[in-house]
Amino acid sequence: MSHNPVNHPARPIYRAIGGLTGVYLVLFGVLGIVETSGGEFFAQDDTLVLGQGTNLGNSVLSIVLGLVILAATLIGRNVDVALNKPLGYALMALGAAALAVLRTDANYLNFSVATSIVVMILGLVLLMAGMYGKVGSDDEARAFEHARLFS
Repeated sequence: MSHNPVNHPARPIYRAIGGLTGVYLVLFGVLGIVETSGGEFFAQDDTLVLGQGTNLGNSVLSIVLGLVILAATLIGRNVDVALNKPLGYALMALGAAALAVLRTDANYLNFSVATSIVVMILGLVLLMAGMYGKVGSDDEARAFEHARLFS
């Protein structure tokens, strides 16, 4: 996309922020597994981890997403950019969908309002990291700057 910066000066910071998002998801998932071990996979109870509702299914999903984000961040180049954008959109949609089913039997991941808000914020952070972390050649960077200055 031509409107996303290429070789942004702060791209290492955005990449690190994306990686920290993955670390948070893994940490949340591990603490959730410790807290909910022995329970049902999709239990709908009052289990809280880091102030957020969770169950074993939500914890496993968080670990998997966190590890995928961390792997993409470690691989670098534009793999993390290609992954962070769709995962950011997906997390925002998941947070909105969880709000829609919050007090119903369809709340399989045992989300609370706090969990939905945190998931949406994590989605926004991943979108930001994906938008500003693109790496390109010097020619692509010059073309982007030319288009930005003379459009």
